[in-house]
Amino acid sequence: MDLIEIIVLALLQGLTEFLPISSSAHLILPSRLFGWDDQGLAFDVAVHVGTLLAVMVYFRRDIVVLTQNWLTTGFSRTPNTEARLAWYVVVATIPAGLAGLLLNDWIEANLRSTAVIAATTIGFGLLLGFADKSRKDGVSLVHMTLLMALVIGLAQALALIPGTSRSGITITAALLVGLHRVEAARFSFLLSIPLILAAGGLKTLELMDSVLPVDWQSLALGVLLSALSAWVCIYYFLAFINKIGMLPFVIYRLVLGLVLVAFFI
Repeated sequence: MDLIEIIVLALLQGLTEFLPISSSAHLILPSRLFGWDDQGLAFDVAVHVGTLLAVMVYFRRDIVVLTQNWLTTGFSRTPNTEARLAWYVVVATIPAGLAGLLLNDWIEANLRSTAVIAATTIGFGLLLGFADKSRKDGVSLVHMTLLMALVIGLAQALALIPGTSRSGITITAALLVGLHRVEAARFSFLLSIPLILAAGGLKTLELMDSVLPVDWQSLALGVLLSALSAWVCIYYFLAFINKIGMLPFVIYRLVLGLVLVAFFI
């Protein structure tokens, strides 16, 4: 990979990991437009590490509070609000984890095409718009229930399909079950931590079995750029989402999907 490829792909990964606009659709465009080769397993690990660092640094206080309360009251008969939220993150992670173990290879072999990515980018973009338009005021995470967490977790499993967008589908489901915009985004970001950790861990294990040489300078730059872009993305998304709503992202997804259809299918 040359410097331009590293910069573009790392920034794209950092931004699209948390915006509801599909990282798969964005990572396929540079390769098709410029004829770039696949970035490879090592770089995949690097940008996963970067995005994980960003979300953990941003939500460091939440992580500490949730973990402490989960360990102290989470296993009692009367868990407090923070302990319940920690359990909801665990419950909502399970469906995607199981689906990944059972279906990941089949999805990689059958659904990783430009046509699928274009269709899911458009289809789930419209669903996001419907969810945002149909929501009213929404409730906070304090009022979240186990059923709401399970619905969001089942929706997250759909993110294995390329073009769906993990953040997009979880925010959509959170809005549909009644969460406030900011709270829906916050829960989606917290929910990303165990999944990114698991995905990065699996890719690291695969990398350890690989005999290919590793360009550590390129990987370090990938970690840095993906972490910075992801942190900026989280900060501004949470700051402005209640004012701008989801419509700009819906329009963007529709345009992106149509570009994929028009030029690459």
